[in-house]
Amino acid sequence: MRRRSDPGRDDAGPTTTSKPGDLRTFDSAILATRWGSTVASIALSAKFFVDADFRVIPWVVVVVAVTAIRSIAPLKDLESGRNFARWLGEFGLQLLAVVATGHWHSPLVFSLVSAIAVAAFARGFGFGFQISGAAAITITIAGFDPAWATPDSQLAVQWTTVLVLIAAVAAYGRHLYWEANEQYSATLEQVSDLTEANALLFNLHRVTQTLPASLDLEETLDSTEARLHGLINFESAAVLLVEETDGSWLVAKRRKLKLPTTMSTDQLPEPARMAIRSGETRLFTGLGEHDSTQGSFDQSSRAALYAPLLARGSLVGLLALEHSRPDAFGQRDLDVLKAMSEPVALAIDNARWFRRLRTVGADEERTRIARDLHDRIGQSLAYLAFEVDRIVHRDERGEALTQELQDLRSDLRDVIGEVRDTLYDLRSDVAAEKDFAATIEEFASRVAERSNLEVKLDCDRGPRLPILQEREMWRIAQESLINVERHADASQVTVTWTCDGSSAVLAISDNGRGFPDGHTGRIDSYGILGMRERAASVGASLELLSHPGEGTTVRCCLEQD
Repeated sequence: MRRRSDPGRDDAGPTTTSKPGDLRTFDSAILATRWGSTVASIALSAKFFVDADFRVIPWVVVVVAVTAIRSIAPLKDLESGRNFARWLGEFGLQLLAVVATGHWHSPLVFSLVSAIAVAAFARGFGFGFQISGAAAITITIAGFDPAWATPDSQLAVQWTTVLVLIAAVAAYGRHLYWEANEQYSATLEQVSDLTEANALLFNLHRVTQTLPASLDLEETLDSTEARLHGLINFESAAVLLVEETDGSWLVAKRRKLKLPTTMSTDQLPEPARMAIRSGETRLFTGLGEHDSTQGSFDQSSRAALYAPLLARGSLVGLLALEHSRPDAFGQRDLDVLKAMSEPVALAIDNARWFRRLRTVGADEERTRIARDLHDRIGQSLAYLAFEVDRIVHRDERGEALTQELQDLRSDLRDVIGEVRDTLYDLRSDVAAEKDFAATIEEFASRVAERSNLEVKLDCDRGPRLPILQEREMWRIAQESLINVERHADASQVTVTWTCDGSSAVLAISDNGRGFPDGHTGRIDSYGILGMRERAASVGASLELLSHPGEGTTVRCCLEQD
């Protein structure tokens, strides 16, 4: 933090661009004062040149020479001893010129104005008053007249007042300048702070937008590292996640660190454990320099930021950033990590919950596959087993089996084809290189071939949804077509798909027997329940419309706010 000086003091001034005693800021004013006083001195000395009075002419030349030299090589400041000595010599020379050419009657008395103005500009009221007072006392004593009421004494009082006023005006001008410059510097500093805060808030806003949006743990961790690396300069990093079953720590992400896959709490560095116990992001410097127990994940690191990741009141992990330089991290880095820790924790917790739900979904999908195999292939295989037993019994009786074996072979081929179709259906899915329209066309073609069901398609081939959303919409369409094929007793089905890249509408309409009024499928029907859950998982709505003898329409709408 930059220290700000008091503008009310004589040495007040901004600490950002200049310092007290700096005369470069007043170069123009000092130059104008020098030449103004010099020209006044030359004008007053004109009669001495006419009279060829060599008691005054050499001193005029000296005063002009000093002014010319200082115009070419002005004094920079009076803080350094050398510059102050130069100014003091110049002031003494001008004072001597005044004393030598008539004291207060000297035509060179105006030359003192520039020296006193320089003193006041450089060091303020106090020094300006001291110099003007010293000059007045010196000249008055040198030309002292015992009669106080004489014109000489009155002239001394008048000139003393003038010199003091000159010092006051110059010092006050200095004071106003430094005060204005201080306000300007403060404003610049405030603008700089606001700019830095704005940039920080913008980055944090991007973090809060991008991190929670991802439900993939690896993607969340990669995004977290990338965002942190753009905001904080660190050399090594690690993200550790708490294993709820045994309280151990899983090293989910590491950068330039050699760590085991899992760690116990006792294996964590003591500063990291301190941060976890406090529940707050902590900054540590000087790690390992004097106490080996105050270490870090990387023994060469001397500075570290440790942030406990808290989501919904529970500890889900630890974020560690380390650097080999003790002064690598500052208050700003600590504030950044504090601000980021909550959205990062929520994103990681969301990703872990989604992984669990996806595991549950996989279990449900296995159950659906098992039911599908049982309902179709299992029954067909049971029928084949029954036929084989029947043929065996007829063979034992010596009956002719040619026709039965041919029928069995035909049935077996049908079952094989059914198994192939089922496995192919399970493998069908949208992908990065295969959009919804291509997938549904391929699937509809197989449905039409095996069932004599006429499938009409009206599908957009423009913008696509994100792959996870498009995949769930495809599964809804697949389940609907399979239901039409098996249960609707329909001759025709129409599939409509419209998509603009963010919103989509899927409609599957058949001309089958439909559902009874008020019974649009059982609420506990696995197929319908699965479609509703898939729609809900991507934020879509699912509607079933049906009338007896008029068919059924399944309509799924995904709309982005």
